[in-house]
Amino acid sequence: MTAEAAIAVPALVVFAMALVWALTAAAAQIQCVDAARSGARAAAASEPYVGAARAVAPQGARITLLRAGDLWRVRVEARAPGPGALSLTLSAEAAAQAEDAVGSAAVRGEAVR
Repeated sequence: MTAEAAIAVPALVVFAMALVWALTAAAAQIQCVDAARSGARAAAASEPYVGAARAVAPQGARITLLRAGDLWRVRVEARAPGPGALSLTLSAEAAAQAEDAVGSAAVRGEAVR
């Protein structure tokens, strides 16, 4: 019985630690997605996108903004918590149509999607 416990307990501890790490990484990924969406919405409305994205983003996240045609694209990148070998770079990107572009396609006679 002692030999089995000596093997089972450390294995259970490693499994529990891996599960906690995976849940923490998943939560950070969800934060990146939410931050990218908030930032894109704010940029499209000509509001400060950094504050909107930073309020939701994980600690130490990098936020970048790019305008591509009528779209504002916000990308959020963050390191997943964990030891060096298990640390992943999480990222999410969201796009929103700029408010100054809404309706301009109809004025130019183009099809609006």
